[in-house]
Amino acid sequence: MYQAIHLLYFIAPMGLGPPTKREILLVCLLFSGLFLIFGPQGNRFVTVPAPVSPAQQYPAALEVSEIRESYDTRLTWGASEVSETKIIAHVPGWSIIDRLYIYKGVVFIVSDKPHEIPDVSAIYSKGVDIEVGEEAERARLPDDSDIQIISPKEARELFGSGAQILDGVTYFVNDTPQFVRHYYHWCAELWFGFWRTYSSLDPTISASGNTTLPPPRRMLFNRLDAFRWRDYSTMNQWVVRSSFPDLTMEFLDDWDDRAKMGVPFVFERVVLADRSAAMPALNYQRYQRTAAPAFALPGSVYWWMTIRNNVVQFAGLDLGVGEGTLGPPVITYISRQAWGRRMLVPADHERLVRELRKLESTYGWEVNVVVPETMTRLEQLQLAARTTILMGVHGNGLTSLLWMTPNPRSTVMEFFYPGGFAHDYEYTTRALGMTHYGFWDSVAFTAPDIPLPAYPEGFQGNSIPLDGEAVAGLCIYRLTLELEEAYTKLRTLLGKVFL
Repeated sequence: MYQAIHLLYFIAPMGLGPPTKREILLVCLLFSGLFLIFGPQGNRFVTVPAPVSPAQQYPAALEVSEIRESYDTRLTWGASEVSETKIIAHVPGWSIIDRLYIYKGVVFIVSDKPHEIPDVSAIYSKGVDIEVGEEAERARLPDDSDIQIISPKEARELFGSGAQILDGVTYFVNDTPQFVRHYYHWCAELWFGFWRTYSSLDPTISASGNTTLPPPRRMLFNRLDAFRWRDYSTMNQWVVRSSFPDLTMEFLDDWDDRAKMGVPFVFERVVLADRSAAMPALNYQRYQRTAAPAFALPGSVYWWMTIRNNVVQFAGLDLGVGEGTLGPPVITYISRQAWGRRMLVPADHERLVRELRKLESTYGWEVNVVVPETMTRLEQLQLAARTTILMGVHGNGLTSLLWMTPNPRSTVMEFFYPGGFAHDYEYTTRALGMTHYGFWDSVAFTAPDIPLPAYPEGFQGNSIPLDGEAVAGLCIYRLTLELEEAYTKLRTLLGKVFL
């Protein structure tokens, strides 16, 4: 610009006279335009960028700032009524609840319609060990020191102007370590029941396990310390970390921290589990499994595939492993012969192995005879996911049936001392849509013709008899003859339809 003005004064001695103010202004405007068009960018058209704010220069700072501004840690009602608790779904022992309050270690349901709230004994208990007898049952019933139903007006007087928010979905376990420290009770009862209850909110879960449900954010144990939830086989933590990798866990100390603060907290949404509260339910009385009442809730036939697929994928396998009925079947016998309790007669164990090996050589089927204690956790998960027929004496090793893929061939065979029976694995197998057979030596039985639970002398012993040839024969029936029979029936039916 200064060069343009200097040029005007340079040409003045040539007889044109000194430049006027108007001429100087016009020349300045001319050079400004030329600079914009042919400036240092070298472009014909130049876009002048808008001013950049510090937040745009540092996106991480913007993200944190926005979260801090938008995330409210407190539910405030001031002089208004307290937000009421809403029961989203409920069966004895299993509840999905929005805006459940806790204050000084007591659970509060806020409602102006207490008659519409289920009996609190079906929701919550004192959370003590399960013992047998009427006196023990009465000792587990809750009182006002455990849970209360109060009106919004009473809540405002008790809580004040607001409550601290525990956001997202919380799994809340009101149980002692009595059962949670066991692979079966953790995975096939607690984990099983939690997901069956929560998944009732999404009846569209597909065979791939896809769901619209947000994963739980935390799991809270108010009766359990941090060191008493892992099982001796270390499978509990594998299942938790593979099902929901970012799940946080809180324990008795965390519960006590909040209680001692004297400040009310409110769960945004909680899935509440209570073993004692589930026990009076009809389905529990029938099957003696704490997750059984949850199956009264609606749900997808593929409800478990979300968890199963997460665990299988964590184990490094394709989600479709074990699918279909056309591929070579995999037979897995889980041996307890080195366990020291609940074992087959040694000669019968050896005969069973020989008969299974015959199937391998005759039909080309894959047969695995395994001792879980000698396998890594990853190996156990991978083998279970591929297995078509899983078999073994009643025991913890059969919990691996959770990772099988349900299809028309999927089968669990459980060996009992004659006259003995427990629903554990029979119920779990059937809940997943697979077929279960129990064995008393050479006698096999399946639903609906199953015996009542019984634990005769010898049930826990090391001399359980078994006819290995009968077991192998049932394998052949499940993998060949049964399918042929079904095909024959289908052809007959189609013939009748088109005649």
